[in-house]
Amino acid sequence: MTGMAWALLLVGFPVLGMLGNLAFASRLSERQVGLIAGGAAAASFGVAVLVLAHLVRFPAGMTVELWEWVESGPLTVSIALKVDALSTVMSLVVTGVGTLIHIYAIGYMRGDPRFGRFFVYLNLFLAAMLVLVLADNYLLLFVGWELVGLCSYLLIGFWFEELTNAEAARKAFIVNRVGDFAFLLGIILIFWTFGTLRYDEVLSQAEEVFRAGAPVITAITLLLFAGATAKSAQIPLFVWLPDAMAGPTPVSALIHAATMVTAGVYMIVRSAPLYELAPLSQSAAAWIGGATALFAATIAIAQWDMKKVMAYSTISQLGYMIAAAGLGGYAAAIFHLIGHAFFKALLFLSAGSVMHGCGNEGDMRRLGGLRKAMPTTFLAFVIGALGLAGLPLFAGFWSKDEILGEALAKNLGVFALLAAAAGVTAFYVFRQLYLVFGGERRSHAYHPHESPRVMTVPLLILAGLVAAGGLLNAPPLNLLTRFLQEEAVPFQTGVAAASVGLAAIGWLAAWALYARRPFTVGQADPLRTVLGPAYALIERRYYVDELYGLLIVRPYRRLADALARIVDERFLHDFVHNVLLVGGYERLTFVLAHAIDHGAIDGGIERAALSLRSLAYQLRKAQSGYVRRYITWFVLGAVGLLALFAFRRLS
Repeated sequence: MTGMAWALLLVGFPVLGMLGNLAFASRLSERQVGLIAGGAAAASFGVAVLVLAHLVRFPAGMTVELWEWVESGPLTVSIALKVDALSTVMSLVVTGVGTLIHIYAIGYMRGDPRFGRFFVYLNLFLAAMLVLVLADNYLLLFVGWELVGLCSYLLIGFWFEELTNAEAARKAFIVNRVGDFAFLLGIILIFWTFGTLRYDEVLSQAEEVFRAGAPVITAITLLLFAGATAKSAQIPLFVWLPDAMAGPTPVSALIHAATMVTAGVYMIVRSAPLYELAPLSQSAAAWIGGATALFAATIAIAQWDMKKVMAYSTISQLGYMIAAAGLGGYAAAIFHLIGHAFFKALLFLSAGSVMHGCGNEGDMRRLGGLRKAMPTTFLAFVIGALGLAGLPLFAGFWSKDEILGEALAKNLGVFALLAAAAGVTAFYVFRQLYLVFGGERRSHAYHPHESPRVMTVPLLILAGLVAAGGLLNAPPLNLLTRFLQEEAVPFQTGVAAASVGLAAIGWLAAWALYARRPFTVGQADPLRTVLGPAYALIERRYYVDELYGLLIVRPYRRLADALARIVDERFLHDFVHNVLLVGGYERLTFVLAHAIDHGAIDGGIERAALSLRSLAYQLRKAQSGYVRRYITWFVLGAVGLLALFAFRRLS
């Protein structure tokens, strides 16, 4: 099989799955829809495994040029896919974990009236992330970057009948546009500086031409990092991610574990030569990552919704990855990204299993005692908790300690933040474990039962990956680091002992507060007594959303209201009468108003309306009213375009 075929099939299988369900889902059973979507994801994973086998033999990788995309003056951009060690590792994570989430979703979404649409979006999400990680240039990366943003909007607001879900989707979309604006400016500055957007050309020129600390490189990397703070939910643009829990649980798992939020980490690692020339940007990334890791972890300790705890946990763990990348530990960042994909997908899907078996109840105050009723889910959650807490010998232990070792060697302040976050992480995850599965049931409004096998089998597979995934880069072999052609960091026993000790303290504190005396209905959080007035601050998430509302949202709305009043008809009338008519310009004003209002505006609108009416009459003949006919034409058009591109490429 040629490199072109491999690259096309990696992205092509999810696209084909999406198109298949888009065209035929209304005629298929839920089982068939799930098989198409899950099969497409699994096939893409199989191709990624073949690519990995090829790269083990031929580490140089390859770039697959498909066709020329943009040619405008000096700007030339191709649709080209870069298959190397980094993109292959990311493809394996995206497709592997994504496939398990697809399978799980078949059981979780059973009976949903928009079952087919959900899997169309899910396949599109997978394809978009693959475009992002396989892109050969910054512009194509930006296309994937925006597509995953679109998919997150569609899936977070999937149950849009509830206003809170629609608002959460809108919030995610708007906050990410802030970061994307800076990211796009960074891409423009890259082209202005280097005359190209291809990774290889940009990075080689940067190393040859610029010295460390060059202002233009610092500006580029800071702009790119601003985009990463939104996509990977770092301070100050993290506020969208907790609300993203409004979507179905498989969506939460896909966003948090395998796709969107890892994009910022990947982009920094891909742009490593640029960041090596920008010490200020590296320092900013390290400090913001460290601060985010501790900040979000402290918020998680006082949340009651299962998925909200996991959301702030994701923000915190992303902080570890961003800090590692900022410190120059690129292999450590990717290693933690992989381990996090395993245990965070496991924890999210376990939370979804609990909600599925308990009448969609996610409030930990109303759960409890589920250990016996849901033994498989309980086992999966325990393993996920051990992985997240970083206890030996689970995946999180190796990757977290590698990051702490980097921090200890390069920045003691960041090390202190990350080490403190390690202890807090163990506390909140074991707090959740005891509240959900320990003690006795605190509500009889539901009848807990284990989830079906289509949901529990992915849990068990992920549990195995969490238990054994650390072997990917465990010393002394350091397989991942060698594959990425990075320098291995020696294992530091002292760092490992300190981090395990902090995790043990967090676990012991959770046991003392929530297991030694089981939590009961109506009981105040024992942590409130320990923290005193600080508890209210943490429970309200440091009032960050309220602060954003005060400083940004409300002034923006007031400005929008003022602008709306300006174009209001009565306001314009008063303005013309009280301002323009004073000073002897009545006749001129009347003539101008008549010419503009009746001649240009009314006449233009009437002519446009007549033209649209004529066009609509002609188009009406093509509107049969049968959705399947429209879908058929859409699919045929898409296939025709693909055939045209393939023909142009082959010719």
